[in-house]
Amino acid sequence: MDELPDQLVWEILSRIKKTNDRNSLSLASKHFNELDNEQRQSIRIGCGLDPANEALTSLCNRFPNLAKVEITYSGWMSKLGKQLDDQGLLVLSNCCPSLTNLTLSYCTFITDVGLRYLASCSKLSALKLNFTPRITGCGILSLVVGCRNLNLLHLIRCLNVTSVEWLEYLGKLETLEDLSIKNCRAIGEGDLIKLGPGWKKLKRLQFEVDANYRYMKVYDRLAVDRWQKQCIPCEDMLELSLVNCIISPGRGLACVLGKCENLEKIQLDMCVGVMDSDIIALARRSSNLRFISLRVPSDFSLPLLMNNPLRLTDESLKAVAQNCSMLESVRISFSDGEFPSFSSFSLTGMLSLIQMCPVRELALDHVYSFNDVGMEALCSAQYLETLELVRCQEISDEGLQLVGQFPRLCILRLSKCLGISDEGLKPLVGSFKLELLAVEDCPQISERGIQGAAKSFSFRQDLSWMY
Repeated sequence: MDELPDQLVWEILSRIKKTNDRNSLSLASKHFNELDNEQRQSIRIGCGLDPANEALTSLCNRFPNLAKVEITYSGWMSKLGKQLDDQGLLVLSNCCPSLTNLTLSYCTFITDVGLRYLASCSKLSALKLNFTPRITGCGILSLVVGCRNLNLLHLIRCLNVTSVEWLEYLGKLETLEDLSIKNCRAIGEGDLIKLGPGWKKLKRLQFEVDANYRYMKVYDRLAVDRWQKQCIPCEDMLELSLVNCIISPGRGLACVLGKCENLEKIQLDMCVGVMDSDIIALARRSSNLRFISLRVPSDFSLPLLMNNPLRLTDESLKAVAQNCSMLESVRISFSDGEFPSFSSFSLTGMLSLIQMCPVRELALDHVYSFNDVGMEALCSAQYLETLELVRCQEISDEGLQLVGQFPRLCILRLSKCLGISDEGLKPLVGSFKLELLAVEDCPQISERGIQGAAKSFSFRQDLSWMY
């Protein structure tokens, strides 16, 4: 084995993806061990690293070409030893000259000092921070000033990041392509304007506000006018995900929705203030749209404005159907407080998407307007391959029995549906039309009832959600 050419060994190592397998192979011979150490480009470490700083130093010396490092302390307790601290990040900056991708999760001992050490990592292009509570906006600013090639930045539950000067600096660099800000309490929708010219390079934006805590910033009139007057160049945006956001007519994120020409994926989850005009403008500009997910707030969670209703209607769905001819995946959901009589979308609006677009995946959650008539209409859905129904209580066994007539359906997922039973699945038994049938928490469907209804199946029943 030691006589194998280095290039052949490298090819073998590159095909082995599991860390345990690579570790075992490196023990087969000294030659393999040396080449593996030289080629290893990524590691994932955490609670087992003790003493943390010394162990990391040893790993960095053993693997000199590390490019991707993930440090996670999920589930950490004090009895597991001290976490990696700022000195550990100093080790990374000194011993990993090829570092390009770094993830820090639940690293509660790391502060702004550690991020300043990382500023010397000139090749760093991707940084993900997940629950690093001692890091502030000053630390992030010092890092982005030093790491001028940063094109991916994810901040999740960074509770002490209150200033956003770092966002303005990144905007001036115009290098950022992927930005994700989730549940960072002090960062609001209005702060995104600071990105400025950086919008033109942005391809993926995820912005999620903590639903249980909203930091009420006061934006002066000048900040509001900046959204209206500044041209937000979003031509390169491919994916946009907004969760629990407030969309103000004519400004803020509403300006972004109407300017994404190449958007392929859009998710609007519990976003208050989204209007038909926003979705219509989006549909007219985004002809390449392939995925849309809408989770609509309950009417009872919105202010009652009779002259200016905030809920979406069929006009939005019809605009998407008419303009987005490449749409393949549709997900529509209503919040738990939604009542049948107040449903924003009718059956006609939803079916327009199926009839006019090559929809391969359809997921409906808590959609009361979708019933057996809708199931009958899906019998002519020529492209539909995956159907997911969650809490769709108007569907009965009569509608479920039509699944066997869906032309290309191969995956069916049913969850928390009260109106269907084993009787509805009987036509599928023995047909093996479906590749996969997944049933969860449907009280009238038994594990015995799904036997033979698909080539493979999964079953789970926990009825606590009903009580």
